[in-house]
Amino acid sequence: MVTAGLDPGAQILDCACGIGLLAVGLAEAGFRVTACDASLAMVERTQALAHAHGVQVTTRVCRWDQLPDQGWQDRFDAALCVGNSLAHAVGRSGRRAALDGMASVLAVGGMLALTSRNWEQIRSAGSRLHVWDRLVERAAGKAVVVYSWQVPPSWDDEHRLQISVAALQDGDRLQVTTEGLSIWPFHHEELLADVVAAGLDLAGSTYDATQPEYLVTAQRHAGAARAGTRPQPGVTIAGWPTG
Repeated sequence: MVTAGLDPGAQILDCACGIGLLAVGLAEAGFRVTACDASLAMVERTQALAHAHGVQVTTRVCRWDQLPDQGWQDRFDAALCVGNSLAHAVGRSGRRAALDGMASVLAVGGMLALTSRNWEQIRSAGSRLHVWDRLVERAAGKAVVVYSWQVPPSWDDEHRLQISVAALQDGDRLQVTTEGLSIWPFHHEELLADVVAAGLDLAGSTYDATQPEYLVTAQRHAGAARAGTRPQPGVTIAGWPTG
């Protein structure tokens, strides 16, 4: 959530919006929300969720690197990239292109916030099968989630994550759906350098080597005022403060 620090009606871009849970929640909180995703199916689900909740969310099918072509330059008070999506950008060049795109649509003073897995932890654990230790609720009912990680020797090589969801059906039958994801992980320090390379001032990071995920925030400033300016206080996303 974006809370204090943004005025009512502030414009927010949800990049890689997925099924729209965050975008719709922000719209319900009174923000003007635009949601984009490279997947048409995800954008359609976001539209459907917004309609079901009776809120307005502007949607667009586009990749991060296509953001400068959308006519949104200098528009948004905040851009959010959450849910570990940035690691799907192909390599460092792809990640930097994504961050450049997000930076281009921020208004002066606008905040970028992104979340990431702790890829140092993921890589140290190596290739493995991980079965969640609790049932989760899905549209088809309760389900077991299984992650299959393929972790190559080099950070620079494509990593693979196969997610299988086994939903309990009538009796003892399981309905299994599987999705495969390509991932290009990064060191925490590498991500911070990439954010700065996009022309943004770092505002904060919650990185902790012992924790599985973290939040990075950065802010856009105009011209020479960019260097050494203090970050905008009071922004919280998913319970993580930036200050």
